[in-house]
Amino acid sequence: MLTLTQALHDQIVAHARQDHPDEACGVVAGPEGTGRPERFIPMLNAARSPTFYEFDSGDLLKLYREMDDRDEEPVIVYHSHTATEAYPSRTDITYANEPGAHYVLVSTADTDDAGEFQFRSFRIVDGEVTEEEVEIVQAY
Repeated sequence: MLTLTQALHDQIVAHARQDHPDEACGVVAGPEGTGRPERFIPMLNAARSPTFYEFDSGDLLKLYREMDDRDEEPVIVYHSHTATEAYPSRTDITYANEPGAHYVLVSTADTDDAGEFQFRSFRIVDGEVTEEEVEIVQAY
């Protein structure tokens, strides 16, 4: 299960809406070994695409060095889908290289008549996708 604060949830959704019609992407880092997402880090979609996201390699290297210096790890890797449901695509599964991370997808398309966005979390390990519950709390 992914547990995150309302504030982090709202920041991820706001980033997805802001970058629409392009896919948004980013990371939420947390203290190593805790599994607790704390620090919201929106990233630039270097692909600038409505159907694909790509972290800029320089930005990603800088982020990993910074997380290492702060004894953090990526707890959430998120991105948005602009025209499809919030479910990992084949490409998303191929590029999922953080087996300990929660992969959050936000859809900015109303694909299920449930409103203007979906917010879902998955574990992706060795190409296997498992959806997990999301619990939103006010504070840890």
